[in-house]
Amino acid sequence: MGRKHSFSYGKIAVIGTGFLALTLVWTIYNTFMPLILGDYIESSAIRGAIMGIDNLLAVLLIPIIGAWSDRVKSPLGQRLPFIAIGMPLAALTFVLLPFVSGIGLIVLLAIDIVFLLAMTIYRAPVISLMPDHTPPSNRSTANGVINFMGGVGAIIALFVLAPLFDLERIYPFVIGGFILLIAFILLYLVIDRNPPFTEHTSGNQEETQALKSLKNGIKRLFLKENRGKLFIFYAIFLYFIGYTGVEALFSIWATEQLGLTGGEAGVTLGFFSLSFVLFAIPAGLLGTRFGKKPLMLIGLILLPILFAVIPLLEGLLLVRLVLFLAGMAWACINVQAYALVSDLGGKSQIGLYTGLYYLFSMSSAIIAPFMLGSVMDLFGKNSLFFTAAVTMIIAFLFLRAGNDHSNHVNNSTKSM
Repeated sequence: MGRKHSFSYGKIAVIGTGFLALTLVWTIYNTFMPLILGDYIESSAIRGAIMGIDNLLAVLLIPIIGAWSDRVKSPLGQRLPFIAIGMPLAALTFVLLPFVSGIGLIVLLAIDIVFLLAMTIYRAPVISLMPDHTPPSNRSTANGVINFMGGVGAIIALFVLAPLFDLERIYPFVIGGFILLIAFILLYLVIDRNPPFTEHTSGNQEETQALKSLKNGIKRLFLKENRGKLFIFYAIFLYFIGYTGVEALFSIWATEQLGLTGGEAGVTLGFFSLSFVLFAIPAGLLGTRFGKKPLMLIGLILLPILFAVIPLLEGLLLVRLVLFLAGMAWACINVQAYALVSDLGGKSQIGLYTGLYYLFSMSSAIIAPFMLGSVMDLFGKNSLFFTAAVTMIIAFLFLRAGNDHSNHVNNSTKSM
C-alpha cells in the first residue's frame, strides 16, 4: 500500500465545515420555512405535510447518489463532482426563498424543490468524506468532531442569524447562502481527491449500477443474518420521527403556544443545539471508550423523559434549560449513529450505507412533520413533545433488540 496514513483532526475539521454549512442551512430552513408557509396556510398538519413532501426528494435520491459516489472515478475523485454541483446551486436557491415568498405559494414551492434537489445532490457525498479520511477505529471520535462543527452551524443559525429574521426575513437566508458557498470553496481546495480509507467498487459509473447497488444493499438487510442491522435502521427511523418532528414544528409550537416571535423561537431552540455542540466531542470520546450502542441507549432513555417534561413547564427559562439537557441526550444518540452505520458497511460500501442511513432517517422526515402536525391540530400544540417521546421509547426497544441480535449472531459464528 506504500504510504502510512494517520488520523488528522485538522483534516476532519476542514471536512466538518461542509457539515457546518449544511446544518446551518437546514436549521434556518426548518425553523423559518413553516413560518413562511404560515403566510398562506394555517394548519400545522398541512404545513408539516409540505415540509415532508419536500423530504421525499431526499429519500428517493440520497441513497442512489451515495451508492453512485462509491463508483465514480474522476479527476475530482469520488465525492467532489456531486459537491461541486450541489453546494453552489443550493446556496443560490436558498437565498431566493424569502425573496419569492411574497410572489405566491406555487413559486415558493418551485424554488423550494430546486433547493432541496441541490441539497440532495451533495448531502451523502459530503458526509461520506469523514469515513473516507478516517480509519474505522477513529470514526466515533471523528464523528464527534463533525457533529461539533454541525452544532456550531446550528448555533450560528439560531443565536446569530435567527434574531435577524425579526428585523428582515431575508437576512438569515442571504448570510446562510454565503456561508454555504464559502464552505464549498474550502472543501474544493482542501479535501483529498484520492482519500486513503475508501475503495472504488467494481463496475461502471452509471446511475443504473448505483441503483442496483442500493437495491442489493436493501435486500441484504432483510436476510436473517442481517436482522440486527435492520433493527438498528428501524431505531434510526423511529427516533428521527421524534427529532425531525420537533425540529420542523418547534417554531409553530413556540410562536403559538408560548407567544414568541420567530427570532425568539429560534434562539430558544438554540439552547438544544448549544448543548449538543458542547457535548458532541465528549460523546464521541465516550462512544469510542464504552461503545456506540450503549451510549445511544442511554440517550434514548433520557431524551423522551426530557421531551415529555417540556409541555409541563412554566416559564421560558425552564424550557430553555430542559432543551439544553435534551441536547446532551441527543448528542449521545446522534454522534454515535452514523459512525455505527459506517462500521456496518465496511470501507468498500461507505457510500451505500451512508445512503441507507439517510434513506431511513429522511424517510422519517417525510411523515414526521405531517404526523406530529396532525396530532397538534387534534390534541393541541403540546402534544408535539409527548408524541416525539413515544417514538424515542420505541426506538430504544428496536436498538436494544438489534444489539442483542447482533451479539447472538456473532456468538453463533464464533462457536462454528
